Amino acid sequence: MHLNSAVAAALLATGAQAHGFHGNPHGFAGQNHIPGGHIPGGPGPAGSSPSSASVSYTVPEKLPTFTPTTVKAEFLEQFDEAWDSRWKASHAKKDTAGSEEEWAYVGEWAVEEPYVYNGQVGDSYLVAKNAAAHHAISAKFPKKIDPKDKTLVVQYEVKLQKGLECGGAYMKLLRDTKALHQEEFSNASPYVIMFGPDKCGHTNKVHFIFNHKNPKTGKYEEKHLSAPPQASIDKISHLYTLIVQPNNTFTIQKDGETVREGSLLEQFSPAVNPEKEIDDPKDTKPEDWVDEARIPDPEAKKPEDWDEDAPFEIVDEEATIPEDWLEDEPTTVADPEAQKPEDWDDGEDGDWVAPVVPNPKCADVSGCGTWTKPLKSNPDYKGPWSAPYIDNPAYKGVWAPRKIANPEYFEDLTPANFEPIGAIGFELWTMQADVSFDNIYIGHSIDDAKKLADETFFVKFPVEKALEQAEKPKESEKPKSPSDLKFLDDPVTYVKEKLDLFLTIAANNPIEAIKFVPEVPTAVVGLLVTIVALIGTLTSGGSAPAPVKKAATDAKEKAKDAKDKAAEAVATGAENVKGEANKRATRSSS
Repeated sequence: MHLNSAVAAALLATGAQAHGFHGNPHGFAGQNHIPGGHIPGGPGPAGSSPSSASVSYTVPEKLPTFTPTTVKAEFLEQFDEAWDSRWKASHAKKDTAGSEEEWAYVGEWAVEEPYVYNGQVGDSYLVAKNAAAHHAISAKFPKKIDPKDKTLVVQYEVKLQKGLECGGAYMKLLRDTKALHQEEFSNASPYVIMFGPDKCGHTNKVHFIFNHKNPKTGKYEEKHLSAPPQASIDKISHLYTLIVQPNNTFTIQKDGETVREGSLLEQFSPAVNPEKEIDDPKDTKPEDWVDEARIPDPEAKKPEDWDEDAPFEIVDEEATIPEDWLEDEPTTVADPEAQKPEDWDDGEDGDWVAPVVPNPKCADVSGCGTWTKPLKSNPDYKGPWSAPYIDNPAYKGVWAPRKIANPEYFEDLTPANFEPIGAIGFELWTMQADVSFDNIYIGHSIDDAKKLADETFFVKFPVEKALEQAEKPKESEKPKSPSDLKFLDDPVTYVKEKLDLFLTIAANNPIEAIKFVPEVPTAVVGLLVTIVALIGTLTSGGSAPAPVKKAATDAKEKAKDAKDKAAEAVATGAENVKGEANKRATRSSS
């Protein structure tokens, strides 16, 4: 992808102009909530919110030390030294059906302590290491988990050490099948539940999607939670919990607080159970069906005195010239204060002509120059005639096909009886590196999940918050992400970061790049308009006044200077992104 430095100049101009440089509410029965526990060193009793913006935290003299939990579960992962005996990275190709591109899961994985706001010594996370790369890794369960007639609890921590502009941090619980091979895990691998954060541009949600099998057709269909909650996009750890009860109710919690709850039968799209009746696909509207409710009156006639040719406005014959109107004065005059520039060359630039200004004598009077009578509304104007509308006597109403019994209808009253789950996987694409995961619990006990959270998350969370608050820069020094940058703060960084982000996203999805970083295409359009205007001015012939040609020449020189300065600012970012895109493409095709 090649980027002309002129685009950077246009982006600088666009940024400058944009900144003024121009002239438990439902209470489902039997549904327990993980309260979050008491925050060590924090205010308030157990169950108080750990994420309250008004809470001030203090960095302890000694950081807490990680201790492996004694909690038991069908699957519990804290990423100890033997983690790689359970987790296997995928080497499959990403399924891109319908696309000419082919992507491989080249993203690398590691288990390590966080380097940003580490709230617990010795606590290791599973980390997706590469930016702008596809990652896939999975772990098989010791034995399959069957959620039938049981509470299902899914809980894990997410830490975005470099923030998240565009990417996923969700997990997939994979269907237990004989074809479940970790080395071949991909986006096409069948899953039972997908749960966790996803962010790109203005999209920010905590996914909860489950695959439901049609008992008549055997086909699977994704059911998406309507109005999902938002994810927390910062650099400290956050706890995400999903609880699904046998009575088909669900709860989503973030940092121990409920952020969404409802029913699998009511809050998902498309609905679990189809309609009992559907439109008959063979039914068609009769040819003689009249669905026009009103029609022009066929008996109406245009009045004989209706003049369709009468103009909308006519000259006001009664108007008279104002007494103070100066007919002998021109509306504009040569600027008496203008002076010929010292560097003006008559031979090269032509005869110098002073610019014109409004005639000062016309400022305090009704007007100057030739006076003409004004126009006024024509009292006889009626416009084109049309017949008035009346109710259509032949109207039959809005046609709709008849209803028939839905041949694919079924009623599943227990969608919470998910199919057996055989593995967990993270299959992600992310623009930021070091997306990290920890303390995964998958089982049937709300109390055990809460105990694990109390031992881990609610120990480190206040420490991470304290570290974040202690390092928080002053407002004037606050570092900006590409989404938060302001042109006034640092024009060169503004251009470099916007172009860098645009090119990185465009390497994978140009449409998403235009939506997410609209400043770049806007700048390109502005640059093209400016060039067309300059060419039009410079090639319009010899009749253009010399000052106009002079101004056009100056503008051209200034644009060239801006291009050269901006090119240096963006070259590094653009070339690095281009190189990374080429490297990914090469590795994908290998």
